[in-house]
Amino acid sequence: MFIPKLFHTLQGYTKAQFLKDLQAGLIVGIVALPLAIAFAIASGVSPEKGLVTAVVAGLVISALGGSRVQIGGPTGAFIVIVYGIVQEYGVNGLIIATFMAGILLVIMGIARLGTLIKYIPHPLITGFTSGIALIIFSSQVKDFLGLQMGTVPAGFLEKWAACMQHISSINIYALALAAGTVAIIAWWPKVTRKIPGSLVAIILSTVCAQLFHLPVETIGSRFGNIPASFPAPSLPHVDLETVKQLIRPAFTIALLGGIESLLSAVVADGMVGGRHKSNMELVAQGAANMVSSVMGGIPATGAIARTATNIRNGGRTPVAGIIHAITLLLIMLFLGRWAAYIPMAALAGILVSVAYNMSEWQNFVAILKGPRSDATVLVITFLLTVLIDLTVAIEIGMILAAFLFLRKMTQVSQVHILNRQLPVANHHIPPGVEVFEITGPFFFGAAYKFKDASKLIEKAPKVLILRLREVPMIDATGLHTLQEVYHDLKHRGTRLVLSGVQHEQVMTALRQSRLLFAIGKANVLPTFEAALARSGQLVAEMPA
Repeated sequence: MFIPKLFHTLQGYTKAQFLKDLQAGLIVGIVALPLAIAFAIASGVSPEKGLVTAVVAGLVISALGGSRVQIGGPTGAFIVIVYGIVQEYGVNGLIIATFMAGILLVIMGIARLGTLIKYIPHPLITGFTSGIALIIFSSQVKDFLGLQMGTVPAGFLEKWAACMQHISSINIYALALAAGTVAIIAWWPKVTRKIPGSLVAIILSTVCAQLFHLPVETIGSRFGNIPASFPAPSLPHVDLETVKQLIRPAFTIALLGGIESLLSAVVADGMVGGRHKSNMELVAQGAANMVSSVMGGIPATGAIARTATNIRNGGRTPVAGIIHAITLLLIMLFLGRWAAYIPMAALAGILVSVAYNMSEWQNFVAILKGPRSDATVLVITFLLTVLIDLTVAIEIGMILAAFLFLRKMTQVSQVHILNRQLPVANHHIPPGVEVFEITGPFFFGAAYKFKDASKLIEKAPKVLILRLREVPMIDATGLHTLQEVYHDLKHRGTRLVLSGVQHEQVMTALRQSRLLFAIGKANVLPTFEAALARSGQLVAEMPA
């Protein structure tokens, strides 16, 4: 369960596969360079923190992960939450929140919650992913247009208002570089998919800016040179009050990281025909985020685009991911100073393309045309992400999705009085016997339906048969309601007979609640025929 995929793939590892992993790792490492820098800058931190994260987290995720081809590092999904944490709590707050998120991810993996995360509703994921995409796009308007303005406001509406106020200061050279970057990224796959367009666009835009001395802002002019060294590990002072303040953003980082890494692993499985270990993957993601934070990095998770690039270039084992991390480290140490010449407009073009790919607008439109409950979850999550906060969006979205799911389950669960509302084919119901049937889960929604239906009995029958053949589960409220009805029937002199208890969960719950003992094992029958025969006996034993 908790053995990394690396140990399995090294068994029978060949030189031919190593050469393929080497090629894939080198290419993905080069590809990850501009993305790591762009994600860091968009998150409100210095560019080297993105590189450190890509190196450290990428190495740990590949070495300890549950997927053979997963590539880890900073991703666009974290931009919104990281930017918000940095604005409110500073870089030290981000480091602590990332470390706490790592601990949460490890706990989730050890608790084997990897499979449960997959069941988060699709409209919820699409809602906050599309919201993140719109926020990323909005955050790049300043650099995309080269606007001459100060710090961009954090709020979505305020951000657009500020940009509109300075729209007259558009830098035509920055706009040309940004638009050219987007065009190259969109067009380049027609040439080849082995080398992504983002790398080609960065190189061409940087050469153009330097060759023609274009008056555009670069990484160096805004942040200075990227350090050609690796930071020493450190962790800020942590106290209980800080932990209380950062627990919500840490939980959001953990949940978002878990969802994205497992989605990426599932996509990778489909591409290579493998099967990942979801719980091991969560443990690796947690360890990666803890190590990344100690090294001063930002949150990391599985990156779908870089994982796909790894697969397309022949990577089939975690060795490719390890080589990708080493490649990035060497670039940072020996060639990092050249990154200072990259125009900010080109990075904005890359992030606009990332935002478009994240938007999933086709899925967004499809869900809007689907069931009203799914569309409601989608729209509310999307609006909360954009206008309020990603953490609030996930919390309220999950609660809303749960309530709507319970509403659907309540509609599925039905209670019928068979010898009144529905005929009972081929069965003779003895006089003095009422038959109720519950279909669907007997949880609190169905429990109240059953309680209301039991009140329709004006004259107490001698025996009440409750058919449970289509009840797959019963919860605490269902048991409590059943106990109340049993005691009410007992008080009125009516015997209760259960029929068709076929699911182990229902029988176990009846036994553990002592309700099976109270009703009597003789009155809990496997078939309706047996229940009718038992009811006839009970009626015969009662006084007329």
